[in-house]
Amino acid sequence: IINLPGGNTGAQMGGWFRKEIKSVADIKGLKMRIGGFGGKVLERIGAVPQNIPGGEIYQALEKGTIDAAEWVGPYDDQKLGFNKVAPFYYYPGWWEGGPELDVFINQKAFDALSPENKAIVESAAAHAHVVMQSRYDALNPNALKQLVGAGTKLRPFPTDVMNASFKSAMSVYDELNAKNPAWAKIYADYAKFRGEQNLWFRFTEATFDRFMQTQKL
Repeated sequence: IINLPGGNTGAQMGGWFRKEIKSVADIKGLKMRIGGFGGKVLERIGAVPQNIPGGEIYQALEKGTIDAAEWVGPYDDQKLGFNKVAPFYYYPGWWEGGPELDVFINQKAFDALSPENKAIVESAAAHAHVVMQSRYDALNPNALKQLVGAGTKLRPFPTDVMNASFKSAMSVYDELNAKNPAWAKIYADYAKFRGEQNLWFRFTEATFDRFMQTQKL
């Protein structure tokens, strides 16, 4: 199998909450619509992950069946009206700091294509990737302004929630590394690349972004 990047939403939001989260203690017993790895991590700090289809989130929040739900970001969330049933909108969505959509193609089938058709497939995936990321970057800011203007209470996750979540995530990684050789191999490559990128970004994007966030534009 070969993999081609095919889209990205950019960093996502942390979700909609019926009640304010003031500390990690407020996570305990919290029924939150979140699946996958993020759900496993939150479960370890006391949350109760719920697997609910996207089309049922609004009703579940409205009825109090769940206390919180994560979806994508302002542009998508606004269309589903979550702000009408959950007033608190938290950030960041640390479980999806840059969710990548991928195109998986059978290696033998791809190899059988002509050079021209290979180029077409690669170009189409690259185009989809750039367009999707650009659209979210362009549409999210105004959607967020509209949500806040309509009464949404925008909040950052408390520091102790972020720290507890990070510690929980690292413990899950350690367990998977210990019992799953395939995971351990992939994660080692990923962690090495992440470390190198983090070092580079510290001197470039991160420093520049931190400075610009303090300026009046």
